[in-house]
Amino acid sequence: METEVHHDVARTAELLGGKKVLQHLVHNRLEAHDLLQKGLPGGVLDHLVKSVSILGAQSQTSLEKAVGISIRTLQRHRETPTKRLSPEQSGRTWKFAEILSHATELLGSQEAAEAWMEQPAMALNQRKPIDLLSTTAGVESVEELLTRIEYGVYA
Repeated sequence: METEVHHDVARTAELLGGKKVLQHLVHNRLEAHDLLQKGLPGGVLDHLVKSVSILGAQSQTSLEKAVGISIRTLQRHRETPTKRLSPEQSGRTWKFAEILSHATELLGSQEAAEAWMEQPAMALNQRKPIDLLSTTAGVESVEELLTRIEYGVYA
């Protein structure tokens, strides 16, 4: 279990740009907590938008739905990449990366995971997983669905 947790944290940190963007390695959830409290480096946003196609320019609302950050905020962080995100923005950004990372592992590729996030799911009352990430209850619903997929329980 412990190495599984470390693997999950490492996968999430890598999706956010790894050591290069985060400025140090994140080995466990406590280190992630400390980093999120301090605030993720603003460069994380640019890295995510460049490496996650559903957050790209074709759908400007996706970034806001997924991590609660507007395009204008993204632009401000591009202008001052050393400025840190707030703990709340950092937490939502980390959670998005964690969910995408889990979906990627379950579905076999990031492309499949991104497509899954944008498809209405029967288990979510025909809502798209990405549309539910703006609230804690929605995040929990998406995580529960991923767990059900992982264990083969869809209904």
